[in-house]
Amino acid sequence: MLLSVFTYAFIYGWWYAVGFVALIFVHEMGHFVAARQRGLEVGAPTFIPFVGAWIQLKEQPMNAETEAFIGMAGPMLGSAGAFVCYLAAREEGSRLLYALAYAGFVINLFNLIPLTPLDGGRIVSVVSPKLWYLGFPLLVALFLWKPNPLLLLIGVLALPQVWSLFKNRHLPNPQYYRAPQAVRIRYAAEYLGLAIGLALMAYEVHEHLAHPA
Repeated sequence: MLLSVFTYAFIYGWWYAVGFVALIFVHEMGHFVAARQRGLEVGAPTFIPFVGAWIQLKEQPMNAETEAFIGMAGPMLGSAGAFVCYLAAREEGSRLLYALAYAGFVINLFNLIPLTPLDGGRIVSVVSPKLWYLGFPLLVALFLWKPNPLLLLIGVLALPQVWSLFKNRHLPNPQYYRAPQAVRIRYAAEYLGLAIGLALMAYEVHEHLAHPA
């Protein structure tokens, strides 16, 4: 975590680096707390500069609903952290806080791409794993818009799972992904609501930074 702060500080400055890493930490703590709530053993967040961070689950979820619960908690808490930055930016008129809020909204929105190992892939698995098919076109579109080695890495990590689903036409453990319809609907609504909210907030802050009043 400290290495990430030092690395980002050389490029973006100290205050932005501290705030940026803090927002990632808040996101990861959402996963951490959710995993603990479900009784799973979990390690502290691990940071790699320009890659991000993750928590190490020492026990794997027993079903897709638990995986979705843990996956949703990160973007939820991370978005709340970004929104706090946004409110503080409006109060103080700080471009630094606006920039941090924008980064927070975009990072959490990016993580909602429906493709494992991103949070979105874990969330939509309880709705329908077939939604993973939507993740690759989104990833390709992002790469064509702004080429980034991280996007290639995510694609490589996601490919085996998606290819297995496409090739076999069925899941290796269907029981894992079974959930009541009400649960599927609830996660679908939460996922779409969060994605739309983040997109709107990111646009709002981007416009403010591009055209300050």
